[in-house]
Amino acid sequence: MANPKRLRRNPLIKLIEQVDAQTPGHPAPDTVPTGFQSLDQILGGGFRLRDLVVLGGDVGSGKSALALGMALRVAQEGLPVAFISGEMDEDRVLERALAIEGRAQIDEIRNANLPDRQRAALGAVALKLQNLPLKVHPIVGSQFDEILEPVWNHHPTLLVIDYLQLLSPPATKLTQEEDNALTLRTLKAMALDHGVACLAVAQLPRHRMERSDPRPSLDDFGVLGAVKQHADVVLGLFREEMYAPGVGNEGATELIVAKNRNGPTGFVDLYFYQHCMRFEDMLDPDR
Repeated sequence: MANPKRLRRNPLIKLIEQVDAQTPGHPAPDTVPTGFQSLDQILGGGFRLRDLVVLGGDVGSGKSALALGMALRVAQEGLPVAFISGEMDEDRVLERALAIEGRAQIDEIRNANLPDRQRAALGAVALKLQNLPLKVHPIVGSQFDEILEPVWNHHPTLLVIDYLQLLSPPATKLTQEEDNALTLRTLKAMALDHGVACLAVAQLPRHRMERSDPRPSLDDFGVLGAVKQHADVVLGLFREEMYAPGVGNEGATELIVAKNRNGPTGFVDLYFYQHCMRFEDMLDPDR
């Protein structure tokens, strides 16, 4: 009969073996780099498998664009990504991806109003996107399991949900707050069960832009404190120009790490190119 004490030591032995096998200065095997250098530094290399990450921001702040930008950068590292969209079908998501990676305006792409050089460059970008391990899933169906079932066929490393409030809850409660809280708890359990990093975009129902400091806080997410309790990482997006038109620096963006279960909190500086919906890291602007 096996020794119970020895069985209990196995996870620790496995962890020590992992540390011994890891190259110093390189992220752990369960790390999913976001591709944004400043954020990855705070998070110890990036998101982690089995973690729930929640990204929130005011309406129009660009949170969906940032989530897609992260999905693209993860996929460019060869890691499979599933992107669930509740507001756009696959064609619209890929159109936005083409604008982000090609640094082009969506209207110019739709109207084919492009000089020959940019048209050729976008063609090259399209071929690159076509070969990425990125699968887009529109929210189809009324049941939570129906929506997520197609995702697991592709064994994603990162699952992006855009956005939380459009995802049908696993069971109907009395209020939308209760529905969203249950959805968050289920997403965290799902991340643990499937061994994926889950990034959920969320609206901020309790955010008030007229307050003295409009930067997103943990309390702005609402959902009965479920974000505080269940999310491993909470990110808040703040664009200065939205609250001080003509005064705030155009494009200047703070990505606030409001919660980090395994490390420090803080913020990183990003820049937002609104014409192509592209965020760039101020430490690595030419990526």
